[in-house]
Amino acid sequence: MEQNPAVMEFLLTRRSRPQKTLTTPVPSRDQLTPILTAALRSPDHGKLEPWRLIVLERGALQRLGDLARSRAAALELPEDKVLKGPMQFDTSHLCVAVIEVQKDSEKVPAIEQTYSAGAVCLALLNAAQASGWGANWLTGWPAHDRGFVEQGLDLAENERVAGLIHIGTETSPPPDRPRPDLESIVTWQSA
Repeated sequence: MEQNPAVMEFLLTRRSRPQKTLTTPVPSRDQLTPILTAALRSPDHGKLEPWRLIVLERGALQRLGDLARSRAAALELPEDKVLKGPMQFDTSHLCVAVIEVQKDSEKVPAIEQTYSAGAVCLALLNAAQASGWGANWLTGWPAHDRGFVEQGLDLAENERVAGLIHIGTETSPPPDRPRPDLESIVTWQSA
């Protein structure tokens, strides 16, 4: 069995970078292409490709921040949500929206398609960080608001946002945080 200690070390020390600490420069299209390619090598039962990607550059992110503010007003959301919803769009310079695309399938249940879209989010996050960029996976209320996603991202009825992966240059590495205690959450069964 071939081992890859460098990959294992990366996975054991991986840490998301807070989105608000990411700045320019961001990956160019040429730099982003292998990251996107790696992300799309995620598990995909039935080869349905139950996902697609939307690369959001600065102008699109500004438009989405404005839309989040107008949707918050239309929905009469509390002030904390009014402020927090648009913030990730206002402060980001590059974001990849991972869109779950539910497809009719007799073999592949909807939940497996959802898991596959989540796998793309994590693979995208890891590929960006392995390429030297800071990255963070967010959603927030705008990602779950049908009016926002239909108007802002042109999503169809069978689509929803699985994750918004912000990518950029980190301004400060985050401290590590407490990790799960394996003893309390892992059960071993041998028979």
